Amino acid sequence: MSKYSKEDILKLVEENGVKFIRLQFTDIFGVLKNIAITNSQLEKALNNQCMFDGSSIEGFVRIEESDMYLRPDLDSFQIFPWRPQQGKVARLICDIYRPDGTPFEGDPRNILKKVLKEAADLGYTMNVGPECEFFLFKTDENGNPTLETQDEAGYFDLGPTDMGENARRDMTLVLEEMGFDIEASHHEVAEGQNEIDFKYDDALVTADNIMTFKLVVKTIAQRHGLHATFMPKPVFGINGSGMHVNMSLNKDGKNAFVDENDENGLSKTAYSFIAGIMKNIKGIAAITNPLVNSYKRLVPGYEAPVYIAWSGKNRSPLIRVPASRGAGTRVELRCPDPSSNPYLVLACLLSAGLDGIKNGLVPPTSIEQNIFEMTQTEREEKGIESLPGSLEEAIKYMKENELVKNVLGDHTFNQYIKAKEFEWDNYRTMVHQWEIDSYLKKY
Repeated sequence: MSKYSKEDILKLVEENGVKFIRLQFTDIFGVLKNIAITNSQLEKALNNQCMFDGSSIEGFVRIEESDMYLRPDLDSFQIFPWRPQQGKVARLICDIYRPDGTPFEGDPRNILKKVLKEAADLGYTMNVGPECEFFLFKTDENGNPTLETQDEAGYFDLGPTDMGENARRDMTLVLEEMGFDIEASHHEVAEGQNEIDFKYDDALVTADNIMTFKLVVKTIAQRHGLHATFMPKPVFGINGSGMHVNMSLNKDGKNAFVDENDENGLSKTAYSFIAGIMKNIKGIAAITNPLVNSYKRLVPGYEAPVYIAWSGKNRSPLIRVPASRGAGTRVELRCPDPSSNPYLVLACLLSAGLDGIKNGLVPPTSIEQNIFEMTQTEREEKGIESLPGSLEEAIKYMKENELVKNVLGDHTFNQYIKAKEFEWDNYRTMVHQWEIDSYLKKY
């Protein structure tokens, strides 16, 4: 049941003095876009009559088929708490449709909705709880980000060592004002690294929330004279930022991952879900870890999960089943990073899990040892494979994965591959500072 009607939104806008409304959507690379309209144009937007040029959005359509329509999700209406009290600004998250009234196949939100419908047809709903990490850096006199952190704190440290504490507190307050249920907020392992966790929700709501979360974090950081980045590995030699994804399926009002008679407390559905992700994760890696930089984080030595295994206890495998059981039973995938597109990540992971369930897949034996301390030979003996080591390798696996192709559809799959191949080639052919430092004098 919808929270708001069109009339409700028009009334809220008038009563709260809202003058501008941002119609938000996300491109296939996870970048938030928006078209700002005045309150006089709101009724037109609520009637799905707001059009934009899709050819101007990277990865969308060619110029000869560029007309697109924005259809607001009424329940996503939100007034931005940080905007001025006079002339307030609100937002509506939108789906993208073609002029003929069909959903645009390149809209990430529609892609996730399609997989959620497939799950619903099997009787499942998906709950997701993300753990988003980010760095806070100082800015220079021109407001440009530096790589200088604003603190020298470590895991769970407090002020005055943690100078980002005030910014993080304000982020939390704004998020709560916008309806987020914040479960934890703390300093992370690396200098300048932070984490704010919010409560799990329906997969589509969570994907929307991740996009809103990034916007709030960046906005509030800027107000504190800091730059927030979700770049996975901005600084060499310290931990990178991840976005662990906690997932569970509900069926008939109950957590479908629970079986109290099992030694691990997991149902056959949970085991098959894990197996489906393990089977497909190499092909999904270019989605969960989409940047050249993503693979600088995914190297052994910085707690990054690179080994395709699962465990109910230790944190070294790719997939962990946290200690909470019963209604709190969930599966945690530890490789995604916060530069990824949450709609595409959740669509691919859900589809992979459903693949495991539909085909009755069984995961290998859980690994309870610290995989980081195993030798290569020991890992090979246990059949433990690794994630792709670079974006180039991830693209190759993605090209071969039929599940990812089916989830994304031909349009998005081809556009995504094309863009990521260009990104890799650009990186490959560019001369980097490391090469100058290593070779210029020597040769």
